[in-house]
Amino acid sequence: MSRSRTETGPGLLAGTGEPRRRNALMRYFSRFDDGEVVRWAFRGLLIGTIGVLALDLRDLAENNGWWQAEPLPTHVSAPILPPAVDTGTPMPSGDPRRHVTADEALLARPMSFVLAPGGVLMAEGSIEPGTAARFAAELEARGEYVKTISLNSPGGALDDAMAMATFVRDRGISTEIADGALCASSCPLLFAGGLTRTAGAKAAVGVHQFYAATQATSDPAQVMADAQATTARISRHLASMDVDPALWLHALDTPPRALYYFSPAELSQYKLVTTPIATARK
Repeated sequence: MSRSRTETGPGLLAGTGEPRRRNALMRYFSRFDDGEVVRWAFRGLLIGTIGVLALDLRDLAENNGWWQAEPLPTHVSAPILPPAVDTGTPMPSGDPRRHVTADEALLARPMSFVLAPGGVLMAEGSIEPGTAARFAAELEARGEYVKTISLNSPGGALDDAMAMATFVRDRGISTEIADGALCASSCPLLFAGGLTRTAGAKAAVGVHQFYAATQATSDPAQVMADAQATTARISRHLASMDVDPALWLHALDTPPRALYYFSPAELSQYKLVTTPIATARK
């Protein structure tokens, strides 16, 4: 008699595999102590329960706002033309932003330098890290042709602005802010470097709090110490440029997304300008 075609192996016919597998499992588990099997079963149940509870807790926390789902921003992006801070009293000359004629797109770009007639170097755009080095190279290339730096800038990097002011003072160059131009945030620190400083009656000059573009530490004590050290450097810088450091008190009072715009009288009071506003270059 020939063998059945349903035979799949020696001594194992199709349809008889399930009892064989059950016997193999029984022999495998029989090697373990009953107590060990129970302990492993309990551990698996415990791990599964913890996982379910963790997922439920996360959903509950997010729904109730117990934690921030997205990381907090490490810096504040200030607008190119911030609104005037509310000081509680009307501004003597109104909101100076109405006089600003520069294109905001131009001001948002990295600062560029163009030499105009009369030895006037037009410096327009944002002060970014590395701008001071480019500015130094520009002055070196132009030699003694540059007599005045005409500023139109929303500011930017503090260290670069103060370094640029030092270059200006060392060369005995004057600074100006023409009618319709903006000099805000860290730009007045650069403007202070001029040996003589003039501003148009329709120029917009303002300051606000500085902020970190990156946050190296989340330690509140260290953040406070760094802020105080930076404020001290700014105060010393202004004093070295013969500007009243009290000017920067208005920056400390003003949030990054606003500006404290100085009146012509204040610009003279703090000695940020050395020439009366009425005789400023047009």
